[in-house]
Amino acid sequence: MNNRMIMAAAIAALAVVGCNNPKTKQDKSRQDTTKSNSVAPVSQNAMTLPALDALFYDKEFSASLKSQLGLTASEIGKLKATAHTSVRDLSEDGVDAGSAKAATETYEQKIKEIIGEAKAQQLLQLVNDRYSKGLEGLAPTQPNFVPKDTRIVVNAPAFRLDVFQDGKLVKTYRVGIGYPEFPLPTGMRSADTLIFNPSWTPPDEPWVRGKFAPGRKVSGANEDNPLGAVKIPIGMPSLIHGGKPLEKIGNFASHGCVGMTNKQVQDLTALVAQLGGSELTAAAISQLRKAGNTKSVKLKNRVPVDLRYETIVAENGALHIYRDVYERGTNTLENAKAILKIYGVDYNGLTEQEKSDLDSVLKEMNRDAKGNAIAADSLPETKDGVPASKIARSNKGKVNRRVQGEKETQVMITALQRKGYPAAVTLDSGN
Repeated sequence: MNNRMIMAAAIAALAVVGCNNPKTKQDKSRQDTTKSNSVAPVSQNAMTLPALDALFYDKEFSASLKSQLGLTASEIGKLKATAHTSVRDLSEDGVDAGSAKAATETYEQKIKEIIGEAKAQQLLQLVNDRYSKGLEGLAPTQPNFVPKDTRIVVNAPAFRLDVFQDGKLVKTYRVGIGYPEFPLPTGMRSADTLIFNPSWTPPDEPWVRGKFAPGRKVSGANEDNPLGAVKIPIGMPSLIHGGKPLEKIGNFASHGCVGMTNKQVQDLTALVAQLGGSELTAAAISQLRKAGNTKSVKLKNRVPVDLRYETIVAENGALHIYRDVYERGTNTLENAKAILKIYGVDYNGLTEQEKSDLDSVLKEMNRDAKGNAIAADSLPETKDGVPASKIARSNKGKVNRRVQGEKETQVMITALQRKGYPAAVTLDSGN
């Protein structure tokens, strides 16, 4: 395996839907999740050049570009070079200057210059199709969808990972998410392998600093290994993995992955092993970690992983509004009304105080990670009808490592009492 392929696990940045895994017998009982729901979820996927770079780690991707899109070898070569150069421009040092919208706009501009607008749209569709196969019937059918089955749900702007078992929320973790330049993807994925003490080979990229020498393998037993105690692949090349310091939990933390502390990820691993039909106990997991050797454990049954981007969530008497950290224009009154409607609440029936509070909070939380207001009136809509965010381009070569200001606030709505997505259960905040 060459250094570029190894790097895929470290910069997991695939901002597209799904994974390509076969269905299991468990899926048949889950088909009712798609029935009789009138509100369809809005896709929140976005592409960036670093994300495109990650796609090229799949050996079949270049062949697909040639066979399905009719791209020439020259065009594919230019795409590769442009995408990889974008990764070399990034650094985790310095000021918080990253912008998710700027990264997406840069991708769109560069790709159109290389292959034209029509082919650029076909490329995005190819990527979506390629990674959305194999999990039909499991995708959420409306915003704030509460699973009736067994799955992991990650809501990026809430920095929250939930574990559901047979429709019951059993555990909640606060997590770190991908930088704006390496956004956490959305859509259905799955986990079928647990990898203990994963090794890592640092790439020769600017964001690799200090302790690591490019190309020199870092043992899984090394406490400084950024992949931590355990990594759980959830569809090439994204991961759920440990190794994150406490200050990264509830913040930007990774190159497109779900980041956890080592203690958190070992606790989650025990749950995933149980849900996946493995005989692994907490004691066995601890022993595997102490052994220091890299070891993979295959689950008998895959565990679906539901990656979401929802900034407005109803929860027992309130609308929780999260900061729009990836600048996707989601904190709008129109979206809030749609959430209320799902639970049989008419916006016009709210009290004047509730309406005033909701309007105020939406404006306050309609900000990017740097605290800048997101405007949606001067840019075209995405193909899914979600207004794009108007934001000044970031200084080149930096990633945004922190969210400035409040990440969450809420508006009390009397009519939402005992309605909505479940509250956190036995929350593990990483402490």
